[in-house]
Formats: sequence, structure tokens, C-alpha cells
Amino acid sequence: MQILEALDITSWQGPFSAEIVAKAGNALEAGKLLYAQPLPFELTDAERRFLSPDCLDGKSKNVSFRPDSGALKGTRYEGTARDGLRVMLQRYYDRASDLLRALCPRYSDQLMPGFTSFRPAEIAGRTTSWRHDDTRLHVDAFPSRPLQGLRILRVFTNVNPDKPRIWRVGETFEQAAARFLPGIGRPRLGTASMLSWLRITRGRRTPYDHFMLGIHDRMKADESYQSQVPQVQLAIPPGTTWACYTDSVSHAAMSGQFAFEQTFYLPVAAMNDPERSPLRILECMVGHSLL
Repeated sequence: MQILEALDITSWQGPFSAEIVAKAGNALEAGKLLYAQPLPFELTDAERRFLSPDCLDGKSKNVSFRPDSGALKGTRYEGTARDGLRVMLQRYYDRASDLLRALCPRYSDQLMPGFTSFRPAEIAGRTTSWRHDDTRLHVDAFPSRPLQGLRILRVFTNVNPDKPRIWRVGETFEQAAARFLPGIGRPRLGTASMLSWLRITRGRRTPYDHFMLGIHDRMKADESYQSQVPQVQLAIPPGTTWACYTDSVSHAAMSGQFAFEQTFYLPVAAMNDPERSPLRILECMVGHSLL
């Protein structure tokens, strides 16, 4: 399958033609990456000072912003510099929201904002555990944030002035699920309630979350899978914006520095074709509801 769906657009806000809207919605739900080159996120002269890992707090790999509350984390900056970071991240959230609402109008009223992230650190060479190593192919699932079937839709932009961002993209979700699902046991009775009661998870971990987390972990832990599964490598140039469902696109970020990422959550029912969601695919495989 051709993994990229190139979009001939130069604006974050649209309006876009009916042809582009239809193409974008179908491509996203088919497991492709929407790819707009060039569609840069322009920084002001003052914001270019943030193109340095020095803005991080020393513990975090990115600066994160909550659009719903205005909370900013991951930076050591205070005062006017901190305010400048917040303004920059708010503007990226606004641009990414405009883009998805114009490209996918059916989603518009149902998109729920997650974190807005700025990633000023180089990916390559970062020391971490295999479970947190994003240079390994994986589909997104969160151990402490059960999504209970919600889709994870993300918009990315490479703002590095000189270097591409290198990604790998692997097999389809159906293929990965068929490979790893048989080795994942059913969730133990009472575990979800206990995890929520102990506040290990923010809400109830459904059977869907259990299986998604199992697929995520088994993909990352399998060294031979990482090297042998069919995959393509993408060099994403500066000034490029792309988007995909990261809960169904097998992906790995290999190298690159200075990028933005906006997370949105979407109910399965808001999709053009809910049967293409990981929830429905896994339910077909196990033969019962996972919520």
C-alpha cells in the first residue's frame, strides 16, 4: 500500500475542494499519512530562540501544552520566555485544529484536544527503556490513560530549518494485530477496577485498552520483528506537515530535532467508516465487544 497521501494544499484553514476532503478522510481511515509539502508552521523571529534543547527542564523530552487549561510543562523557562512558548504552542494548536476541521468536516464537532507538544531534542541517541523507545515500530496505546475505544489522530510539522525528520512505517494494523493478539491473555477479572482505584490509570482500563497496550508492548519488545517486518523509511523535509491515526499506523521516529505534534481524540462513531477502527477490528478478531 502506498503509505503517503500527498495533499496539494498551501493553507492551514482551507476551504478545500470536495475532492481533497474526500481523499483526506478516506486516506486517514485507510491507515495512510496525509502529507502536505510544503505546509510550514512559521515561527516569529523571537520564537526562533526556542530552537534549542535548552528550553527543556532536563527531565522531559518535549514541552507540552494543554489547550483546555493553558497548562505548560516540560520547560525550565519562566517569565516572558515561558509566556512566549505558551503563545507559540497555542498557535500551533489553532493551526492544527483549523487544518483537520477543514480536511475532515465530519470530525469537526467531535474532535477532542489532547496535548500540544514541541520537541526540541534530537531523537537519535536518546537512552531509554524499550517500552518508551519511540525508535521502535509501534501503535500508540497508553498504560495510564485508557482511551476506551477513542481514536488517536495526530498532526505533525517539521520546523527544523535544515534537516529532515526520519520515520519508519511498518505493516497494517490488521497484520500487526493478527500477529500479536493470539499471544495476549484476556484481562484478569477485577484488574481494571483495582488499577483505577489505586489511580494507576486515569479511568477504567477496558479490554480494548488491555489488548492495544499488549500489541504496543509486544511490537516494541520483539527485536526480530523490528528488523524483519516489511517497512518503509521516510525522510520528511523541513516545512512539511503530516497527519495520521497513530493508534493504527505502525510508526517509529528514528531521528530529527525541532518538531510540533498535536494530539486529538475522536469517537469511533464520528468516523466515516467505523469498521476501519482498531476497536472494530479487534472486536471482529475476538468475537465480542471490548468496551
